[in-house]
Amino acid sequence: MSSHLKKYLFWFANEHLDFRLNEIKSITTLLKVDLKWLKSPLEDPFWIAELDSDESATKIASRSVTVRYIIDLWSTAPSVSELHGELHGLSHSLVTPYRDVSFKMKVEIFGKSQTEKEKLDKIESFSYLPLNGRVKLKNPELALQYIEYYGVDHTTAPPHPRALYFGRVVASCQRELISKHSLKKRKFIGNTSMDPQLSLIMANQAKICVGDIVFDPFVGSGSLLIAAAEFGGYVLGTDIDYLMLHGKTRPTRKQDRHKPRSNESVLCNLKQYGLEDHYIDVIVADSSLPLWRPGILFDAIITDPPYGMREAIERVGCHKEDKKISEQHLPTHIPSKIVYPLSRLMSDLLNFAALYLKIGSRLVTWLPIIRCEYDEKKLPYHDCLQLVGNSEQILSTTSSRRLLTYEKIKNFKSSSCTNGILYDEETFRERYYKYVEQLRKAKADRKDN
Repeated sequence: MSSHLKKYLFWFANEHLDFRLNEIKSITTLLKVDLKWLKSPLEDPFWIAELDSDESATKIASRSVTVRYIIDLWSTAPSVSELHGELHGLSHSLVTPYRDVSFKMKVEIFGKSQTEKEKLDKIESFSYLPLNGRVKLKNPELALQYIEYYGVDHTTAPPHPRALYFGRVVASCQRELISKHSLKKRKFIGNTSMDPQLSLIMANQAKICVGDIVFDPFVGSGSLLIAAAEFGGYVLGTDIDYLMLHGKTRPTRKQDRHKPRSNESVLCNLKQYGLEDHYIDVIVADSSLPLWRPGILFDAIITDPPYGMREAIERVGCHKEDKKISEQHLPTHIPSKIVYPLSRLMSDLLNFAALYLKIGSRLVTWLPIIRCEYDEKKLPYHDCLQLVGNSEQILSTTSSRRLLTYEKIKNFKSSSCTNGILYDEETFRERYYKYVEQLRKAKADRKDN
């Protein structure tokens, strides 16, 4: 990193904390942007980094959904007097390029409330800056940001700020996509449709770019395909649930359960966002029995497999020894299904990714866990894939799920191996309720004693 680099403040949204760093790492790798963190405490929403230019900051902002704004950091200090002292000395050199342009100044008090008068007084305290342009609140040529950070706990704010920041807003990020893709407004959803922000984070961690072929083997209502198409991917998927893919399941929204249903499909969802030209197809198929011919390669695989909680975890199979089907029943035969253990599902998924991904491409998938049983050494492993991202979304005091990002590092061979077993032959549902029952019994024993 050379000496001409500038400091930039990354103002993150105060949510999905464990996903921030992996998303930015993936974006900078995809866009070939050099970034060096100077301050990146995971619990804080304000991180400081060095970048070579505003252009690099704008590139990152064009993809990130965990960051709110990226700010050219003019000054940071532990106290108001020190911040103004530094700005007094630097103001002419910093402001000269913007002296005569329209501008506005915003104030953010993070972790503490403020009155409108206090806000205006803080804005007036910067009146010494040599700005001659007119104030313009909407779409100004220069947006200045002042931030007082008191910590993330609003109930115990300290008397003085933990840090102060002042700078020029370079770019706002892609937070509006979260509202645009809101499930509340979407035409077709299911019981487990993925939250739009997490879908977009997955697309970023998969490093999806324009022209990529993106596959989801557990496609459901297509939330992940929408996020992939938003960033330019051409999308396709499979799912074992015929009724889901044909929009014939029971409506998820209570208010829609007695209304006539039409135009509910993955394609209709993509049309809703003007992304239908990125749709290839979705197919009813069993992910444990891949239908693809050898030689087909995907640029990314992003998926959210069923866990056996709100959706069944099944594959095509039969427990009967005599599996023969008479010829007269073949035309109308619907294959029977059996339970698909989580360890088997993950093993099949990693083998599929090792076989059908391009070198350097990524598999991004979720894995549910019992929090107290989590052991990183037991995560699914494949010798053709490298684990490059591991983030946790806490669901309850007992359970969470981890977003695992794998990158293909070498081609699949018949001798390639996969391992890593968290639940042996159990489904997550079986393991979860077994653990809950153990907790209940332990609590009852303590009460008896």
